Amino acid sequence: MSIRSAGDSEMSVSEADDLPLFAPSKKVYPQSVSGPFRRLKWGLLVVCLAIYYLLPFLRWDRGPNLPDQAILLDLAHNRFYFFFIEIWPQEVYYFTGLLVLAAFVLFLMNAVAGRIWCGYLCPQTVWTDLFLAVERAFEGDRRERMQRDDAPWSADKLWRKGAKHLVWLMIAWWTGGAWVLYFADAPTLVRQLATLTAPGMAYVWIGILTFTTYALAGHMREQVCKFMCPWPRIQAALTDDEALNVTYRYDRGEPRVSVKQAARLRAAGQPAGDCVDCRQCIAVCPTGIDIRDGAQLDCIQCGLCIDACDTVMDKIGRPARLIGYDTEANLKRRQDGLAPVYRPLRLRTAIYAALILLVGGAMLYQLATRSTVGISVLHERTPLFVRLHDGSLRNAYTVRLLNKRPETRPFALSVAGLPGIGVEAVGVRATADFRPVIDVDPDSSREVRVLVTVPPGTPLEQSQVITFTASDLFAGEVVRTQDHFIAP
Repeated sequence: MSIRSAGDSEMSVSEADDLPLFAPSKKVYPQSVSGPFRRLKWGLLVVCLAIYYLLPFLRWDRGPNLPDQAILLDLAHNRFYFFFIEIWPQEVYYFTGLLVLAAFVLFLMNAVAGRIWCGYLCPQTVWTDLFLAVERAFEGDRRERMQRDDAPWSADKLWRKGAKHLVWLMIAWWTGGAWVLYFADAPTLVRQLATLTAPGMAYVWIGILTFTTYALAGHMREQVCKFMCPWPRIQAALTDDEALNVTYRYDRGEPRVSVKQAARLRAAGQPAGDCVDCRQCIAVCPTGIDIRDGAQLDCIQCGLCIDACDTVMDKIGRPARLIGYDTEANLKRRQDGLAPVYRPLRLRTAIYAALILLVGGAMLYQLATRSTVGISVLHERTPLFVRLHDGSLRNAYTVRLLNKRPETRPFALSVAGLPGIGVEAVGVRATADFRPVIDVDPDSSREVRVLVTVPPGTPLEQSQVITFTASDLFAGEVVRTQDHFIAP
């Protein structure tokens, strides 16, 4: 028995069983290119790396008793600082909102201009571009790198590759070091790292991130985009015929012929495409695909093939943008003899924009109206209530007050809901109207034991709702919460 392979050659069943389940990937050697998209990528690379490496050193004055680092994820004290915003653990919904907002922004970007995030702003793309620049500096461009990899080892090959990997490791080390600076005071942690006095966990995370950066950006490169990242699959489900994507305009490029043959065909009045099959679009592609095969999940839409193709078109005297950002719908329109139409504003993009405005507006409103004080009450269970010698009934509670301002604040505590109800806090002074005044330190919380008493003869049910009120004596800010008073 025989079977037919993809190349239409027949093989036996035993031969087919010996075939590997997976074909090994071929190493991609992207060629350097110049043009507007390459310059745009260089510019965004510099901006993104500058933000990442320098942002931990940016200062922001929050007043006394608070850190002055602009962005600080203070896990030790359960605080997250983003410029003028301070996030407490119970406000984790802000991070949820940011994730939802980021998702909608990515959806909108994809609906308008395809995977521009992948091609220009993704950390994998940014660091891979940086590592490739280092590789070219030591080993040369595409042809030189391919020849050097095929050549036997020599002193020249050894020092070039060794120097390249050393620089890669230095970049990866500083990438990991910059990451941990977001979790502690950056100048202080830098001094501690330099003097080997930093916490052990800092060195652990620097080591982990050094390895991952070195492996992903230096060795795995396009493999991350092809096989590890889920976004290409999500993008494929979100795109439509009206979305701008890096596109080979086959209506203009086909049939592919050489320059001389194209001149002869045009002189004879026969069709000839502008594509000369130079394969420069493949040579510069960081994932090694042929854009002329149509839309592909492996395409990160970086636009480098546009620069390469435009360079060739300029040399042969043909119009630019044989490859360019275009829509699938326009390809069909041009084939039908119709003018191209671009519709960035359509139902899909309008919905995404509306969702972005809705989520962003809700978060801004929450930030603008957020309270700087909080209160929580926990009823003590052992015992639920105590009968005093004069017949009055007492319940005990644990009250926690939050002060989200950088100064000490006094809060007067009161309780309402039952006739003659009284309140006292253990170890806390009281005002003239018998309200305990609880001083809470800056940007912290304080927990006190509170005793609530109802005089004898008060008609009581087994469980009744009472209201705890904390009032800032200076700022006038008031916060309330409810709990239950338990009776026999």
